[in-house]
Amino acid sequence: MIVKRAVAHLRGLRGRFTLLAVLLTAAVSVVLLVLAWLLVRDAAATVPQLPPGTKVRVDDALVDASALTAHLQQQAQNKVVVAGIIAFGCVVLAAGILAWALTTRVLRPLAEITATARRLSAESLHERIGPLRPRDELARLAETIDEMLDRLAHAFDSQRRFVANASHELRTPLTVIRTELDVTLSDPDADEAEYRRMAEVVRAAAQRAERLVSALLLLAKTDAAGVSAREPVDLAAVVRSAWEAVRPEAEERGLRVDMAIAPAPTMGDPALLERVAGNLLENAVRHNVDGGWITVHTTADATSAQLVVRSSGRTVDPASVPELFQPFHRGAGRVARSGAGLGLSIVRAAVEAHGGTVRAEPVDGGGLAVTVIVPST
Repeated sequence: MIVKRAVAHLRGLRGRFTLLAVLLTAAVSVVLLVLAWLLVRDAAATVPQLPPGTKVRVDDALVDASALTAHLQQQAQNKVVVAGIIAFGCVVLAAGILAWALTTRVLRPLAEITATARRLSAESLHERIGPLRPRDELARLAETIDEMLDRLAHAFDSQRRFVANASHELRTPLTVIRTELDVTLSDPDADEAEYRRMAEVVRAAAQRAERLVSALLLLAKTDAAGVSAREPVDLAAVVRSAWEAVRPEAEERGLRVDMAIAPAPTMGDPALLERVAGNLLENAVRHNVDGGWITVHTTADATSAQLVVRSSGRTVDPASVPELFQPFHRGAGRVARSGAGLGLSIVRAAVEAHGGTVRAEPVDGGGLAVTVIVPST
């Protein structure tokens, strides 16, 4: 067990750093030891030699001078080797201990980052690593991970709200259908007229569910895949085509319409851009007041093509304008008689898929102005 744990430590980043430091220190120490041994040998070789046959008295004994010199040289080299080996062991051991301690201290923030990442799940994205000291690369890594977790938490929250709202919107027509069927089928005296009335209600509820599912699929497809086809498109032609679909409802409500349609060429998906124009015009009609007004104009310059739809209506709080682009959000001042609150969400997704921007702002006196800007050809 102890051996396995030691092997695991050596395989880790701390163990590899320590091993690398020990090997480098050992290599340098060996080189220095060899150089010291060579230096002592060369220094001993340069000592002046006595004439051959010269005797030297050592401890009351006469010894040949050349033999004594060779013995002293060998002894000096041996002492260098012994001292070098002892120093080598001490230096390598100290390098290993120091490297292990330093890497432990340096990698401690990384261990905290790893522990936090292991604890994270879809239900605990609120945890953060927090600021680290010192302000080094690991601290910047921790900040980057915290920022990523903020984005992930926001995305998960948005997804939960989206699923909850979609479930609620789909449950409404299904509840209507089930209620109508239960009430009608439980009535033993129901006649053909009653069944026809039930069928009309069920068909209307099914059509509402179908429109909602189609809008959800379009929103998901636009967010995930972006623009699947790009070809020349004139926003003016797109607006004219989309207006024909909402003209009867606008005339029924007595809305005054002012259109200043100028050529506004761009590149993109014609069906998606027509859906953008259609959603804006539908919102302008359905969130309007009876007898209100709508202005639509398209323009283009060297870099961008613009579509602006302004309409009267209830007063819109400027602080709530960004929320209008969230799925299933209906502003407090909006007066639509139908819809699931996906219109502006689809507009934003489609415009961003075309590399453009969309913004909205309240109109003085009530209403909303939406501006779409896409790259021009």
